[in-house]
Amino acid sequence: MRKIMRVAAFATAGMAALALSGCGSSGNNAGGELPDSIPESVDAAGQKLTVWIMQDDYNDESIAAMTEKFEERTGATVDVQIQQWDGIGTKLSTALGTSTPPDVVDIGNTQVAGYAANGALMDVTKYKADLEQGNTWLAGLEDPATIDGQLYAVPGFAGNRAVIYNKTLWADAGVTAAPTTWDELTAALDKVQAANDASDFSALYLPGQHFYVGLQFIWDHGGEIAVVDEDGNWTSTASENIEALEAWKEFQDTYSVASSDTVFTDSPEQEQIIADGKAGAIVATNGSINSIIAANPDLTEDDLGSFPIPSQNGDGTQPVMLGGSDWGIAAKSKNQELALIWVQIATSDEIQVDHVFGGQGLMPNSVENGEKVTADVPANRVGFFEAALTSRATPASPNWTDIEGAGILKDMFSTIASGKATPEEAAATYDAKANDYLK
Repeated sequence: MRKIMRVAAFATAGMAALALSGCGSSGNNAGGELPDSIPESVDAAGQKLTVWIMQDDYNDESIAAMTEKFEERTGATVDVQIQQWDGIGTKLSTALGTSTPPDVVDIGNTQVAGYAANGALMDVTKYKADLEQGNTWLAGLEDPATIDGQLYAVPGFAGNRAVIYNKTLWADAGVTAAPTTWDELTAALDKVQAANDASDFSALYLPGQHFYVGLQFIWDHGGEIAVVDEDGNWTSTASENIEALEAWKEFQDTYSVASSDTVFTDSPEQEQIIADGKAGAIVATNGSINSIIAANPDLTEDDLGSFPIPSQNGDGTQPVMLGGSDWGIAAKSKNQELALIWVQIATSDEIQVDHVFGGQGLMPNSVENGEKVTADVPANRVGFFEAALTSRATPASPNWTDIEGAGILKDMFSTIASGKATPEEAAATYDAKANDYLK
């Protein structure tokens, strides 16, 4: 993604041990062969690693911790360069194409496919076990970094969406616990709607253009928005998901006001709508809890809660679209061995638990580290961590970001929600447009 909505700050978590293995080496692979595994230590005194990190992704303390451990293991220095989001796509593409690219780059998880397709990123499949360090990466971060079975980037941290609800308003309607099944969800929303009969009230305010939630319905019904064949050719498959699109329309029509059918989450701001008491719930990122409280100081942390949308088709929850950050290594880097060590450190248990989560409140990159920190997550934010355990990512097509940028996904779900087109018509229109981008 261009820039994910950041997860809000949580409580500090305890320290987990950093497990590293391997043997020492020189640390200079320019023009030479790389080792079979990531070494525990190298003698790279006098060498320098260049790392590009996007603004606001990692704070000073996290970067300092990574740098300290890297210098201890290698003797090399690090030149961390903070990059601005504006124009980063062009800047990064240009830099990776030179003979002296940044060695390590912090990139959005949905951007990996484009750079990998252009041969700009190192294939790190050989080192996957060393980089996983005994953990199971969140699928929504790993999947878009895996192209044709090969790994081109390593998960850094995650962010996602869940239902944020006004617990006080729900309790007034007789609902005192977050739903864990689809039937419980619809029963709760029915009660909330019945207890609030204003014409502009939504039990769950859900903008028609909110394609992130629309995709959850498709994935929950076992579908895909696009598929790739053995030759690497992508095809849009919205028309194969009519049942899911019908379920989306029914849910959105039932629980959100008609005025939401043709808008996105920021027009008007959905956080303002729930803050004003005109909605019992919204689907948003973790940081929206702070925005809601800021919009209505009468609300407190205790008034709000979160939970993942339960699956409509069985146990568990709907798969959520996971946004976040991955670490990539430049294919033309002359310091790939050192780059591998940096990435291993940046994704280690200690950095993930103590800094990515503990110091910044970001969601760790693996199931195991997510479970470690759950006990330290404030109760009203636990739903986001629960949701992330069942995650997906957008298709790993190098052209997917063009589809999102064109707004055609928003248009498809919006025209379905508003009734301007049937699910069949809207899906067919979308597929035709999407296939032009996927070619």
